[in-house]
Amino acid sequence: MMLRKKSIETGEHPRLVVNNEPNSYTSEQFRSIRTNLKFAVVGKDLQTIVITSATPSSGKSTISANLAATFASEDKKVLLVDADLRKPTVHTTFNLSNQYGLTTLLSDPHSELNSFVQSTLINGLYVLTSGIIPPNPSELLASNKMTELQNVMKSCYDLIIFDTPPVLSVTDSQILAAETDGVVLVIPLGQVKSDEVYKAKESLEMVKSTILGAIMNRVEPTHDSYYYA
Repeated sequence: MMLRKKSIETGEHPRLVVNNEPNSYTSEQFRSIRTNLKFAVVGKDLQTIVITSATPSSGKSTISANLAATFASEDKKVLLVDADLRKPTVHTTFNLSNQYGLTTLLSDPHSELNSFVQSTLINGLYVLTSGIIPPNPSELLASNKMTELQNVMKSCYDLIIFDTPPVLSVTDSQILAAETDGVVLVIPLGQVKSDEVYKAKESLEMVKSTILGAIMNRVEPTHDSYYYA
């Protein structure tokens, strides 16, 4: 799927196009992605999705937020989790506090999910911010506590979307991709080398994750066609 550059990003922080411009071309593309994802995994419900990219500054957090909002508009209870414990941004997108979040839940054995999930202005969409940046992100995400937390999330929400770091930078995305239903790779047009995309794909396949597809981001307005694979 291709997403137009000027339609999806304005200003310093990503914009929720699907909420602000529901009838726009870009919003329709997100609805198409939602439809494709429903049929991406045969024989099982798609409940946990990892969104990642090969390299930094690819727009994956923008995609994560808009995709979560798109699913929520279909009367689903959706949880967007900022699992980028190195450079979190989800809290800025939704203007939420990041004092507590995922790292709190993973480091405090007495903490409970519902105590730190925050609601948004979008009906059905909830956010778990990253929390304070820890010294050991990979270890936290690979912990038994994270596995237990995912099970709790699945019992409370119809869909959980994890916004994760670039796959070639750290192992965080691989860790989560191996434990979830599937992963979507965000590729910014003209801003990432083809060999980097292939390496990212190989890294995800190495941990036997299910690659649901790729989203081509930041396509110029002259590109009217789209493709999702």
